[in-house]
Amino acid sequence: MSLIKDIYSPAFYDRFSEVLLQVIPAFDKHRFTQMIFDENFKNMEWKERMKHTTRILHEFLPGEFPKAAVVIEKIITTLRKENFGEDGLAFIFFADYVETYGLDDLESAVKAFVFITQFVSCEFAVRPFILKYNGLMISHMVEWSLHESPKVRRLASEGSRPRLPWAMALPDLKKNPEAILPILENLKNDPSESVRRSVANSLNDIAKDNPQVVLAIAARWKGFSRETDGIIKHGSRTLLKQGHSEILKHYGLESENIKVTDFEIVTPEVKIGDNVSFSFSVFNKSSEKQTVRLEYAVYYFKSNGQLSKKVFKISERIFQPLEKIVMLRKQSFKLITTRKFYAGQHRLSVIVNGEEKVSGVFDLVD
Repeated sequence: MSLIKDIYSPAFYDRFSEVLLQVIPAFDKHRFTQMIFDENFKNMEWKERMKHTTRILHEFLPGEFPKAAVVIEKIITTLRKENFGEDGLAFIFFADYVETYGLDDLESAVKAFVFITQFVSCEFAVRPFILKYNGLMISHMVEWSLHESPKVRRLASEGSRPRLPWAMALPDLKKNPEAILPILENLKNDPSESVRRSVANSLNDIAKDNPQVVLAIAARWKGFSRETDGIIKHGSRTLLKQGHSEILKHYGLESENIKVTDFEIVTPEVKIGDNVSFSFSVFNKSSEKQTVRLEYAVYYFKSNGQLSKKVFKISERIFQPLEKIVMLRKQSFKLITTRKFYAGQHRLSVIVNGEEKVSGVFDLVD
């Protein structure tokens, strides 16, 4: 099986070296290859190999960052001519180069980010600049949100996300996201789906620490456009899963007239690796149609004896007056790398428009 670190292969470096030969006078391909494939390379994981490539490339570029950034632009231009690597994960070391060697030169780094991110994303690399330069860096990102390139606009929203996964934390923005709201405002009706998705993800990040900010945005943006409504909905997904009363009210999701009956956990004992099955009926007892968001929660038994809740969405649709449906669902306990299961009594509940209607227990066994 191919590993992600194997994108940094001899064939990759050979082809990349040929590009460097076209750009850098007196480039020594043999020395470059020797330095890349040192005694430690074989044991390096992906991120180590990426940063190792950054360091070795630095040995062959001008020592002054502004001059090095100009050479990187020429390298990327040549890579495009060779149809090599656009949007490829392997070339993220260009962004890492700016983060590593350009942090003390904001003006040159900002210019480099705009160019590089149109070849390979720089969303992780901009975050140390936000930490160091705060509002000054964010002001540049506000400008990026108006750029003609969707990749630059996306960098503005994605790079400034308060809780970007696997990225450097931005504690000030988690505490108060006000500085990045102009970015989201500029992008709320962006023609690019990837940009709109990034805006939604940023809103969802904000909602985890500042739900009232997202609720205010939802109220302000409502009905602006179909695309903006989609951003709000996706950006409110955590609040919806939490059953936050104000966002439920925003979407007209009341549960008083929705009845859940005949709930049964079909498999009261489940082996790790199998599925828990359950069934129930949903009935709209109102004489009016009703939007119904159906979810279920699994309360996982943990090693400390406590239960940890995770919510799963089933559907969201309009129920006609007096409409009734029967649901049969299952949830897998197949072993996966991102979740460890523990034998013990688990709980499962059915959620209608944010309200837990019924629940029951089942035993997970080895």
